[in-house]
Amino acid sequence: KWKSLYQIQRERKRIMRETCSKYKSNNRRIITPYHVSRIFVEDKYRVLYCEVPKAGCSNWKRVLMVLNGLASSTKDIQHNTVHYGNYLKRLDGFDHKGIYHRLNTYTKMLFIREPFEKLVSAFRDKFEHPNNYYHPVFGKAIISRYRVNATKEALRTGSGVKFKEFIQYLLDVHRPVGMDIHWDHVNRLCSPCLIDYDFVGKFESMEEDANFFLHLIGAPQNLTFPKFKDRHANEERTTTKITQQYFAQLSPSQRQRSYDFYYMDYLMFNYSKP
Repeated sequence: KWKSLYQIQRERKRIMRETCSKYKSNNRRIITPYHVSRIFVEDKYRVLYCEVPKAGCSNWKRVLMVLNGLASSTKDIQHNTVHYGNYLKRLDGFDHKGIYHRLNTYTKMLFIREPFEKLVSAFRDKFEHPNNYYHPVFGKAIISRYRVNATKEALRTGSGVKFKEFIQYLLDVHRPVGMDIHWDHVNRLCSPCLIDYDFVGKFESMEEDANFFLHLIGAPQNLTFPKFKDRHANEERTTTKITQQYFAQLSPSQRQRSYDFYYMDYLMFNYSKP
């Protein structure tokens, strides 16, 4: 079993490196604190984890906290503790020497997810539930720019953004509010052409990949990757079928442009075109 998982890892890294060299992306640039700002550090087991939202990141942070001795079980850690407790250090918090030492000696990993599914998962989480950041900051700007005859109430609260409006914002080069980590490219978040990741896991094979990774770093036997869904636990996870339902609301041209937007992620991580 391990043998086939090693083989899968070799193949994923090969495709990633070939894509990078083909597009000459980032390959000779200096690594700055900006490039490592999304990387979490676990010093005890010497792990660097680049956080990709909506690809199991809350549960990965729980695992890192357990590895670090900050909690005895992943079940004990609340969502807010994971994201706002500042228990885990980020790589950009170290000096130049500390950053390079860890990049050269720790096991570097990232977990990714099919780009459209990740996008729909982010949309559902941030716009279909009450949210006191995404509605006023993104929702208001999106509704006022892309909705014809928007009601005063919609403009005031920023709630009720439609998927089609969200995609208009995403594809607008003059978008009214900036980018957000929940829908940015993995290429931008984790700089895989600049940082040579040792392990590339996929959300679609999370359990197998995660437990293989824990085996590789010599984690305690009783530590397994948690299966629970972190947010809106009673709601169905975003699947291929749900993703198709959302994308069916778009015009063929919007679908194509969305694919072009995530083209490098599709290529680099070997996801087939939807």
